[in-house]
Amino acid sequence: MAGDFSGCTARKKNRAQSVEYNPAKIDTANGEASKQPVNPLTTRSGLRVYKIVILGDGGVGKSAVTLQFVSHSFLDYHDPTIEDSYQQQAVIDGEAALLDILDTAGQVEFTAMRDQYMRCGEGFIICYSVTDRHSFQEASEYRKLIARVRLTEDIPLVLVANKLDLQSQRKAKPPLWQKVSTEEGKTLAKQFGCPFYETSAALRHYIDEAFFSLVREIRRKEEQRVHN
Repeated sequence: MAGDFSGCTARKKNRAQSVEYNPAKIDTANGEASKQPVNPLTTRSGLRVYKIVILGDGGVGKSAVTLQFVSHSFLDYHDPTIEDSYQQQAVIDGEAALLDILDTAGQVEFTAMRDQYMRCGEGFIICYSVTDRHSFQEASEYRKLIARVRLTEDIPLVLVANKLDLQSQRKAKPPLWQKVSTEEGKTLAKQFGCPFYETSAALRHYIDEAFFSLVREIRRKEEQRVHN
């Protein structure tokens, strides 16, 4: 089933299966967010809808990460995305959720679309590749862009370092500027004030955890707004 980002166009559709999250599988060293549920705001067929936007440079594996989450399949080639919309049901901490996911372009020529889908999203996953330092540097630019469009720094966000299966390249000798260490990723996530995951779309490593953590971040910030 395709995701529903009203006001945001999408090109390719995908039907996904329901999944259930077991919090016992989380690795606390890899980051974890709040688990407290909140009252639903937007619902569809009785399910709380979470509009999630995937951001990051081209070639970092945004589509591969998304497809692993919604269909448990690996995209092993780079097909530049304009905007693809997906939908996935999940049970997170005992509460049913419907995730509308927008997989976005990483190419400069598509930047005119960004403001529109950044207004649509409730939470964001910013991806970079552990083998590509430029994509890591661009993660900060995406964070700034979200804050500019949303006019707030208080944004549900998860930072994802993808292509962990290629970590042998990360450990290789020069050019060092292409590699991004775990410590650098954790430091950036701390600056963002968000959870951090090193993932592998090829191996399906920490894919579910990243998406579920973002849902928790959205719930946590909704609770904060209710109590403030």
